[in-house]
Parts: sequence; C-alpha cells; structure tokens
Amino acid sequence: MFHKIVLVGNLGRDPEMRYTPGGTAVTNLSVATNRVYTNSSGEQIKETVWFRVSVWGKQAEACQEYLRKGRQVLVEGRLSPDENGNPRIWTRQDGASAASYEVNASTVRFLGGRGEGAGSASGEAPGFGSEQGAAGSGAQSEEEIPF
Repeated sequence: MFHKIVLVGNLGRDPEMRYTPGGTAVTNLSVATNRVYTNSSGEQIKETVWFRVSVWGKQAEACQEYLRKGRQVLVEGRLSPDENGNPRIWTRQDGASAASYEVNASTVRFLGGRGEGAGSASGEAPGFGSEQGAAGSGAQSEEEIPF
C-alpha cells in the first residue's frame, strides 16, 4: 500500500532543528494551508489547517538555513498517524481538545521569491528534488506551478 500527501502553505514560525542521538538532523516545520469557500447560505468561509512537518538529513539542514516564518513551501510526504491510524489528539493549555496532522517530508520545495516570507533562497533546497541543480537555478514563477 502507498499514500502520499502534497501540501502548499506558509510557515507559521521559524524552523526548529535538532539532532537525533545518532547525529541525524531533523527540522520541524509548522505549515498552514488555507482554503476559501462559499457555504450553502452564500457566506464566504476561510478555513486554515495546520500541519506539523518533520524533515530529515541534509534537507533538514537546508530548511533550517533558508526558511523563515511566512515563507511559502510545497511539501511532499506521508501522514504519520497515531497508533490507531488517526491524527494525534492533544489537550491545549486552555483545556480544549485539538488534533494535529503530522507529516514526514520526502521533499520540501521553497516557493516564492527571495523577498517573500523573509526567506533567503528561491526554488528548492540545493540538491533536494531539483532537476536543475543548485538553489535558484530551478526556481519557478507562480504561473509555472502546475496547480
């Protein structure tokens, strides 16, 4: 069996990197996706869904170096459910229940230009999923993104 998730959204905070006891880099991203739709009564509804994304290895180091809060990213990966196959359920500080969608990233592409979201690179992380090579040389304009 196989599943894949593709997210396009903005970082809600700066990346947080740490290393496992074995020395592997892991960077955590908080990615918000937005959807605007009109309900049955004609009211426009804005829906935001948050995802916790884990990025591993050299790609994690590149995300830590180049990404900042507000930067738009495309993430490809797989959902990481709890032991029952559901989103992780937790209790907020105010006592309310919340669900967390967690994703293990296989590819993170940096979208937007250098000035967007305070990021310092465009295109993709160097050597990660880019057919063009180094960062910036494979950058796509918004009109070229296929969705």
